[in-house]
Amino acid sequence: MNEPAPEHRRVAAVAPGLASLLGYRARWLGRDVTAGLVLTALLVPQGMAYAELAGLPAITGLYTSILCLVGYAVFGPSRVLVLGPDSSLGPLIAATILPLAGADGDPARAIALASALALITGAVMIIAGLTGLGFVADLISRPAMIGYLNGLALTIMVGQLPKLFGFSVDAEGFFGEVAGFVSGLGATVPAALAVGALGLVLIVVLQRYLPKLPAVLVVVVLSIGATALLGLAERGVDVVGPLPQGFPPLSLPDVRLSDLLLLVPGALGIAVVSLTDTISTASSFAAREGRTIDGGREMTAIGAANVGAGLFGGFPVSTSGSRTAVAAQAGARTQLTGLVGAAAITLILLFVPGLLRDLPQPTLAAVVIAASLSLTDLPATRRLFRVRRAEFVLSMTAALGVVLLGVLPGMAVTVALSAANVFRRAWWPYRTVLGRVPGLPGFHDVHSHPHAERLPGCLLLRFDAPLFFANARTFREWIDELVHVDPDVRWVVIAAEPVTDVDTTAVEMLRELTAAFERKGRRLVFAELKDPVRRTVERAGLTGAVDATHLFPTIDAAVAAFRDLTGASWRSPDRAVGPAEDRTDG
Repeated sequence: MNEPAPEHRRVAAVAPGLASLLGYRARWLGRDVTAGLVLTALLVPQGMAYAELAGLPAITGLYTSILCLVGYAVFGPSRVLVLGPDSSLGPLIAATILPLAGADGDPARAIALASALALITGAVMIIAGLTGLGFVADLISRPAMIGYLNGLALTIMVGQLPKLFGFSVDAEGFFGEVAGFVSGLGATVPAALAVGALGLVLIVVLQRYLPKLPAVLVVVVLSIGATALLGLAERGVDVVGPLPQGFPPLSLPDVRLSDLLLLVPGALGIAVVSLTDTISTASSFAAREGRTIDGGREMTAIGAANVGAGLFGGFPVSTSGSRTAVAAQAGARTQLTGLVGAAAITLILLFVPGLLRDLPQPTLAAVVIAASLSLTDLPATRRLFRVRRAEFVLSMTAALGVVLLGVLPGMAVTVALSAANVFRRAWWPYRTVLGRVPGLPGFHDVHSHPHAERLPGCLLLRFDAPLFFANARTFREWIDELVHVDPDVRWVVIAAEPVTDVDTTAVEMLRELTAAFERKGRRLVFAELKDPVRRTVERAGLTGAVDATHLFPTIDAAVAAFRDLTGASWRSPDRAVGPAEDRTDG
């Protein structure tokens, strides 16, 4: 195999997508063009629907789609990943820009703010990609993200219901929108409800039973036909109307410095959601081809796509798993698929802007509601309830944060809950007593094996976390309580392999515990202490209190030493230890 030329390698280092296109093979052209046209059929209605979800004119969704597809085709490392307006970002964008757009809801100002938001988001993601800060996306645990998306889906659906029924609601907050919807039911437009509800049902049914059929395109075509044949516009159904012809010029959004500062929190939230979605989607599709992803390059490419969208009147974008799946199923081989989609949308804007003028607004609402349903993951929520109740509670709290506080505060709550859960598990880690199970090698958790044999006078303990300032007192109180229950204990042996670190607070706690033990003729013994932790202990001078005879390479060695010293023999416990005694996080 020939090595790539130095020029090609230099291009690949900066623009992986462009380097891939430079090595394009003619036999891929047919599949890429076909996939691009299929993708266009999905991009156009979804782009328009998600633009309105973000509080922007529908046309901005098409501008955004074009530029993000081109940007990722040049800078993206993935061959098939598809970017575009996303249902999970729409509420975040709206929550960020609409309070700044003013009470009159000036569309031009809203577009400028959204474009500035895309530029800031793009800059954040490029910096994250170049500096390796993508780990920030890991701050959102999967249970928290499941809850966030469930809550987001609920707020999206409630917000779109009035549009589906043919009226509008002027309300803020989840409960305000619910109340507004209920009170406005008397203004329902029957024709609007019919076309919207039938469209929603058809999308859901087709996606469920005929997944290879472009459900959104089918519904869009049928609803446009229904508008023309049945005169839905005359029956009170709002339609999109003719789109502006042409393409917006390259320009910087006209916003004030004070606006930029207020957009930053929203941009950070959007970047975190986009990073999380991008890494998971890119990893999934790369795994199908036996490849791995370069997270830094992915983030840089998404950032470049956002910058491109922001310079042409667009708004922030993210990876779309559904659109990527459509492109892959249609046979896409390279990012030429995205370029074909961008070119097709451009041709629509230049030559047939009236193509979608009869598209009913309730149909766009149906598209958004169907997308919000795809955000929910009720099976995963049920699994959390069944497998780990603490994470189920975390997930539900994240969902309530979105519903009760709003989308942006809900994102902050989600990140905070994820970080707090990590800290909680380190603060109150799993800890247990160990025993010997006849016929099984090693030493085992007595909560899993209630009849495990014990060694009289010797407590074998395991603490599954680093010892640091937050859990040092928990560790000390746990041991003190166990010794109080069994005052005949002479040795407390810590199976220290899970203890990956010991900070100075924990060192002082161990020094005090060792001294207290020695006053009562007891020993605090460590087995399987890792070398880095042992070196920390030695540097802290703790080995003066815990001498070398208290440190053993294995639990077996510690047990053998205790038995040689005392002649103790293993014996079954006086009573079995059951789950009720497990005072750990589990």
